[in-house]
Amino acid sequence: MSGEPGPGGKAAREALEMRGRYARRDAQGDARRYSLDDPYAFAAWRERLQEVRRMLQSSGFIESIGMRDVLEIGCGSGRNLQDLLDLGADARRVQGIELLPERAAAARGALPEACRIWSEDALSPQMSQRIAFGSQDLVVLFTVFSSILSDDVQQQLAQRAWQWLKPGGAVLWHDFVYDNPRNADVRGVRIKRVRALFPDASMQVRRITLAPPLGRAACRISPALYPVLGSIPLLRTHVLCLLRKNS
Repeated sequence: MSGEPGPGGKAAREALEMRGRYARRDAQGDARRYSLDDPYAFAAWRERLQEVRRMLQSSGFIESIGMRDVLEIGCGSGRNLQDLLDLGADARRVQGIELLPERAAAARGALPEACRIWSEDALSPQMSQRIAFGSQDLVVLFTVFSSILSDDVQQQLAQRAWQWLKPGGAVLWHDFVYDNPRNADVRGVRIKRVRALFPDASMQVRRITLAPPLGRAACRISPALYPVLGSIPLLRTHVLCLLRKNS
């Protein structure tokens, strides 16, 4: 993310550091923990997809999603965009931006050819030229801001996402709210912070996702325990938000 000019800018430094953080996670085998072959990851994904569908439906997005322009910032290997395609999004109107080239390549391989995947920093001048401000109906931000440790860069990216939205469009947000004491490479993003990042948005919020340590242990016993324990609000660690741009 290079919102500031020159190699010494905060955003450029943050982008470089993020690459290092993701490399450390990959070296530790974290990617396997989030594969849908993992019972906990599958249960959490299925719950999230169900809640995304409900939230978009209640806001009037589902019925017309095939006519909506969709952009995901930090699209990874394309799983979230594929979910939106399965909900009816038109591949010709779907774009993704991914900082890590290898993940962008994986997304291109997994998604229809009509989807445009940019291997780029979302805050680069190139991206502000490639994607016009006010051009997107839905901007997706899933577990992106918890990986950005700079408050200033978080603010820059929130502003850029908001600029890309059309009036009446929305940011679809999913992230965790609590710090992980065992992982200094991430930090929780509380609802108060989300509101501060998008002060002009009207906001829907749902608490979802069973706490990972508990959820993984429960799913090793039986995946059927996930919805039982997940029904207890205090055990949910993530939020799903729809942040509407009214004007």
